Amino acid sequence: MCYSAQIQADYRKFVRTFGALMDIDEFARLFFERAEGVSKAKIPKAMEEAFAAPETDAERKIKGFIDKFNRDQTSKLEQDLFKQRKRLADAERTLLTKVTKAATESQRIATDKIAWTRGKLDDMQRTEPKPKDSRIFPGHYAPVMVMENGRLVVKPMRYQCRIAGKPASYDVKYPGTYNARRDNLEGFWKPCFGYTHGVILVDVFYENVSKAKFEGTLSETHEKDENVVLEFRPSNGQLMLVACLWSRWTAPGEPDLVSFAAITDEPPPEVAAAGHDRCIVPIKPENVDAWLNPDPEKLDAMYAILDDRDRPYYEHRLAA
Repeated sequence: MCYSAQIQADYRKFVRTFGALMDIDEFARLFFERAEGVSKAKIPKAMEEAFAAPETDAERKIKGFIDKFNRDQTSKLEQDLFKQRKRLADAERTLLTKVTKAATESQRIATDKIAWTRGKLDDMQRTEPKPKDSRIFPGHYAPVMVMENGRLVVKPMRYQCRIAGKPASYDVKYPGTYNARRDNLEGFWKPCFGYTHGVILVDVFYENVSKAKFEGTLSETHEKDENVVLEFRPSNGQLMLVACLWSRWTAPGEPDLVSFAAITDEPPPEVAAAGHDRCIVPIKPENVDAWLNPDPEKLDAMYAILDDRDRPYYEHRLAA
């Protein structure tokens, strides 16, 4: 599984590298629905920063949606901060005269929430970029390149695919649908494989692995299900063009959902040795056009592209 990834969140990377077009309407819809509370879309800060210096009316409109959302969030966070500071002060006053379990717990919770809220406010107001700004987790949005009418197009999509026609409850029933296993492409993923293919640009990916496997020790020496998060990075520093499937889900009275899943396969030896049993599939640049123009009658050609993948050596370390 691809637990999370550090991506190229700025759509302009696709434009510069592939000559792709941006689906401005889809970007505008995403930011509008979030600003108006229609959706709770989780959007990486780096995706927002792509519109920090708008050059067109459409980009200025998107920036307006981003600014509105950030103003509303700042106001809410500041109100929450005030409430937690009051809660902390009340608890500390009580503890001056009598130590109670309720006051002690209230002090702990308020302290934790104040730190978290301050961190969120600092992140929203920060202008210097950080690597975490472009890191996505399941449920987060990312720019995905697809082919439409013979042109490469970049669309924002949620990283957890809800296939068209499936109930919304599948998000909970099948929480692992941010990855499409290669051995199930003609099973669960049949509506997408051979029809709607995409590519995302990934610098680094992260995986949850068993601490016992990672350390090469007996599982009995660790707590049950104790995991660590590992960072995997191509040793040559190359950008990975990761193969994806996507779908547009629609339902009466609901906003459209455009979402994707990264294809995963058996891991290369160094990933398996680190304790993980799956790996994303980076395809070669020369195969991008063919991958994005699938023919459902020629699935063998699609499997051949997945087989003829880029094969960097993945260095790993404990994630910060």
